[in-house]
Amino acid sequence: MEIRPIIEKEGLYLYGIAAGWKSINLDLVGVDGSEVYTVAEKDLCVIVHRCPAAPYQSPDRKTVTRWVKDHQNVLDRAQEVFGTVIPAGFNTILLPKDGEDSPEQAAKHWLKDNSERFSLILKGIEGKDEYGVQVFYALPALEKQLSAHSRRIRELMEEMAAKSQGTAFLYKQRIKKEMKAEIETLAKDRFHEFYQRIKSHCEDIAVEKTRKAAPEEVMLLNLSCLVAKEKAVDLGEELEKINNTDGISVRFSGPWPPYSFVTKPVAMAQAEAEG
Repeated sequence: MEIRPIIEKEGLYLYGIAAGWKSINLDLVGVDGSEVYTVAEKDLCVIVHRCPAAPYQSPDRKTVTRWVKDHQNVLDRAQEVFGTVIPAGFNTILLPKDGEDSPEQAAKHWLKDNSERFSLILKGIEGKDEYGVQVFYALPALEKQLSAHSRRIRELMEEMAAKSQGTAFLYKQRIKKEMKAEIETLAKDRFHEFYQRIKSHCEDIAVEKTRKAAPEEVMLLNLSCLVAKEKAVDLGEELEKINNTDGISVRFSGPWPPYSFVTKPVAMAQAEAEG
């Protein structure tokens, strides 16, 4: 089984993997109006539609956005049907290898070879959703706090007030350097504090790369959180407390299918299949 963009074969566009022992047609409209169905093997099934082997591509951004929404809509509906679904990323295509009569046969082989692995993943994400959590701090607010509470910075500012204009410039540079160091220390402490507070409400957590934020704002944490449905309210309350911290703001999104917690295991299964 291969998951890669090849154009000479027909394949199956993969939405996800679920528990199911029957191959059935689903009353769902998939990407670009495609008919969605399942292919089952060993109490598991893939949720798919038939497609050319080439990935979906378009220079029109609105078209691509519509396809991505179609993909997500199928996953949302599939969760209503199956309960728990291992989500596949947009444009994941299953292709038959030589000797396999059809994409459906290839999908059955793939499920059979990885049945134990996928069953464990399904068990691990059952009753859980993914939330994206981003925590930011505002530089002006932290500088104001440190100016008021940092003994070292207060001392430097008092000394600067009694100096000549030329010497005061040097003090400004020293204060700037001291401020930067103390902000880095404070940010590190808050990173660990907020991380632990958020983690206590999660079944699993992944630290993602921080991204550039608005001017005078720094992203402190960028997390993907796997959260049990019954703990989502607790997480929301914790984030509200963090958001009320002076100079701190929180943004979160979800619930989403747990993409961040299944991509690597599924990719590993695929790599071993290509072995």
